[in-house]
Amino acid sequence: MSKTEETQELAAAKAGMDEKTARKYLRDTRLPRERKLDRSWRTRADRFERVWEEVRQQVDANPGLEAKTLFEALQRTYPGEFADGQLRTLQRRLKNWRATEGPGREVFFAQKHVPGRLCQSDFTHMDGLGIIVDGQSFPHMLYHFVLTYSNWEAVTLCYSESFESLSDGLQNALWELGGVPAEHQTDRMSTAVNNASDEKEFTARYEALLRHYRLEGRKIQAGKANENGDVEQRHHRWKRAVEQALLLRGNRSFPTLAEYKEFLGSLATQLNAGRRERLAVEMQYLRKLPERRLESAKRVQVKVDSGSLIYVDRNTYSVHSRLIGEEVEARVHAETVAVWYAGRKVEEMPRLRGRGKHRVDYRHIIGWLVRKPGAFENYRYREELFPTSRFRMAWDALREVAPLRANKLYLGLLEVAAQEGEARVDDALQRLLEQGELGEGKLNAKALRALLNEQAGTPAVTDVAVAEVSLASFDELLGGGAEVRS
Repeated sequence: MSKTEETQELAAAKAGMDEKTARKYLRDTRLPRERKLDRSWRTRADRFERVWEEVRQQVDANPGLEAKTLFEALQRTYPGEFADGQLRTLQRRLKNWRATEGPGREVFFAQKHVPGRLCQSDFTHMDGLGIIVDGQSFPHMLYHFVLTYSNWEAVTLCYSESFESLSDGLQNALWELGGVPAEHQTDRMSTAVNNASDEKEFTARYEALLRHYRLEGRKIQAGKANENGDVEQRHHRWKRAVEQALLLRGNRSFPTLAEYKEFLGSLATQLNAGRRERLAVEMQYLRKLPERRLESAKRVQVKVDSGSLIYVDRNTYSVHSRLIGEEVEARVHAETVAVWYAGRKVEEMPRLRGRGKHRVDYRHIIGWLVRKPGAFENYRYREELFPTSRFRMAWDALREVAPLRANKLYLGLLEVAAQEGEARVDDALQRLLEQGELGEGKLNAKALRALLNEQAGTPAVTDVAVAEVSLASFDELLGGGAEVRS
């Protein structure tokens, strides 16, 4: 202070301190903050000192225990000794102990991504976004593929974590990309990884898929989702991008599934547009695609039972009754099940999700139900024989007006639907129900056919009147009424 001011007294006054204090600082070469001693003593008694060894042993044995759980256990063991407000004290002490004396924590090592080497994939649920398709809530999943170097990504809509969904999604991504990286990594999904045994790392079908594309398979360790971190992070960012796109769009409803798929594809193209430079680098290291895709379908040989039913993946499907007793091949795709017989596809229906489900098409069995109407009453899959709500309303109406003949009359209506078209019969039933034509004489197969023929009749010829055109107006356009020479 004396170096900048004439006297210590003046310097101390400008610094806002007493002259004696100023002389003390000048004599000591240390800064004021260096003079402060670290406190090594407690200002109040440690309420947990008596039980700390007990707490420490519990944490040693179970490192995942939280301070709140330990505190509640202490309150139960020592009633009235610990107040709720002391929880924060235990939390601080446990935190300090873990940082200074506790076990070391897991270290995560940042990885250097090499172009063309690794791709990751996983399934993610999209239910939380509230998507609506054709007026109905649309629960679904996406298969998500990511190149770890460029972050180029692709998605395929699916409904379950099946091998068919994995195969379709991976192949769709590779063919859209136009090349094959060296390695493909997944989590421990049962469709790819043989978790039940260490003898064989991957399932046979997944190994065949890897061989076809000359990919080296990799899997993460059990319980280590962070090892698939690139695709996990892209899940979060993808859903956020979808949410923002939906907000800009103004609604979450799509008229058809095709339009929703187009929406997802456009969004993926938009996100990948910013990765062109790194993708161009990565494309130089990708291998060529094989000559063709590998079939994703699982083929199952099944026999059609006496109920005209087949059982595929623990679900039930109906086929035409002419196939009863025959062995057919069911080809299970990600979204459909195709039935082949003698080298020809004879049926194709949507694939059922889950287990214990059934899909019975009344067209397959209506011929025999009409002959055996008594079987309808207690048929195990009777609810499948009401294709729309109006068919169910018609059956309910028949049970009221003709309870003894309701089953036979209803099956007659269903037979007409199989022959004339379900949509036409549904419209006709709507008309009859709205008009209150619920009597046995109106709600039967004969009356229904008559109504359909009436609706399909040729409409009357419409008379079209054409007004006569005055030619004088053309003369005026050509010269104010002057004679037009030929």
